[in-house]
Amino acid sequence: MLEQALTALAAAGGTAVVQAAGTDAWTELRQAVARWFGRGDRQRERVELERLDQSAGELEMAEAAMVERERIRQEAAWQTRIEAMLENLDDTERAQAAEELRTLLAQHTPQGGALAGQGGLAVGGNVDIRAEQGSIAAGVIHGGAHIGRPPAPDPTQG
Repeated sequence: MLEQALTALAAAGGTAVVQAAGTDAWTELRQAVARWFGRGDRQRERVELERLDQSAGELEMAEAAMVERERIRQEAAWQTRIEAMLENLDDTERAQAAEELRTLLAQHTPQGGALAGQGGLAVGGNVDIRAEQGSIAAGVIHGGAHIGRPPAPDPTQG
């Protein structure tokens, strides 16, 4: 059983993997995480790259109604993998691996920023979206939008 700080670190790692999937940050984080798991073993690193790609693919292919559930599932899976990795190391190796993971996360995840996957909108500060003069305003529109004259109210409805 890992101490609470390492469990939190593993959770942060799982979250970072899921948040980066499908964004510009993915390529670098993906490589760094695979190297971390590989611990110098090129074959293991390749296996981890395949697992990371599979996770990103599952997130991308999730139906709109299931995206949040898939994100939670993937975060938990990667947290569990990171915890297992740390548990299988002796105390000295575990401390070194934990420090490497902290550094990796600090280098490859935005500090105070926001990430959005393809088709999403992420804001790391304030945003002001306004519609004026009968126009449409939105951060993201999935599908079409139409501006038309509203139907006349039914006189019987007051």
